[in-house]
Amino acid sequence: MSESTPITPDPNPSEALDSVVNNPNEQAMAPPTPRANASADRSAKTRQMLGMKGAASGETSIWKIRLQLMKPITWIPLIWGVVCGAASSGNYTWTLENVLKVAACMLLAGPLMTGYTQILNDYYDREIDAINEPYRPIPSGAIPLPQVIIQIWVLLIAGYGLAFALDVWSGHEFPTITAIAIIGSFIAYIYSAPPLKLKQNGWLGSYALGASYITLPWSTGHALFGELNSTIVILTMFYSLAGLGIAIVNDFKSVEGDRQLGLNSLPVMFGIPTAAWICVVTIDVFQGLIAAYLVSIHENLYATILILLIIPQITLQDMYFLRDPVKNDVKYQASAQPFLVLGMLVTGLALGHSGI
Repeated sequence: MSESTPITPDPNPSEALDSVVNNPNEQAMAPPTPRANASADRSAKTRQMLGMKGAASGETSIWKIRLQLMKPITWIPLIWGVVCGAASSGNYTWTLENVLKVAACMLLAGPLMTGYTQILNDYYDREIDAINEPYRPIPSGAIPLPQVIIQIWVLLIAGYGLAFALDVWSGHEFPTITAIAIIGSFIAYIYSAPPLKLKQNGWLGSYALGASYITLPWSTGHALFGELNSTIVILTMFYSLAGLGIAIVNDFKSVEGDRQLGLNSLPVMFGIPTAAWICVVTIDVFQGLIAAYLVSIHENLYATILILLIIPQITLQDMYFLRDPVKNDVKYQASAQPFLVLGMLVTGLALGHSGI
């Protein structure tokens, strides 16, 4: 046994007792330790680099600021969408060439096109961000607007160039991937920029965002290895209705700024509790309908797996999101979205297996 520390009696017990009675919260109110401060600082800087809520401000490296503008955390769903599209083609095989093709397509979907979209959105949202997220690079003045515009154009032109190179690499007679990139960049523009500014309408804006996260990268990955057909496009657009619910989740953190500037996001239009229910119903119901479609094409095993992946999402919605969507939006997304994106891959594998 280890040696215990000897206990020395307090020579002034009454004074010690008085100090406890008069200052019951003294220990609880003690300042944070240097280690805790360092940990919090690292967390804030990580959030800053990834483009997440609760980030630190004051970054001076122009390249880190440019990366922050591109919001790397938002690349992940689109990169995953490419994987789902490759799976649904039914033609992907593990060769070095195919791995390089997928990597190039992920670069297109993530850093280039999503990066372009995020910077474009920040450029047109600089007044809203000054209210909701003043630490962001543009409202904080960390980067001049002319440099922001240059970065938008560089990413867009590089994206078009890589998309065309992928079409050539895949032997496409019609530049399908380039066409998808052009359509995606146009949707990104009308989503963020006046006069249309789709995000001003909660329904149109959320669906446009959901389709951008699911239909566009999925179609790109599918076209990379197979023939993109109307069935895949329609199914992924239908799946994007579940993505609409995910897009609504992102609106809760901006509800005050949206309300002040007249943007009709769903939390502004319906109130936070009702919008939260609209969000979870669209996420769950449309995934369930996709599972029903898989049953209809006799992919029963994949349909069962998809249903099993919906159940924990419902549980986490009740545990976190519906109780406080403003406070728990990040926690809910971090815990529930892995099940949703796994369901997307299951669906892609089912479609590839069925030969659709």
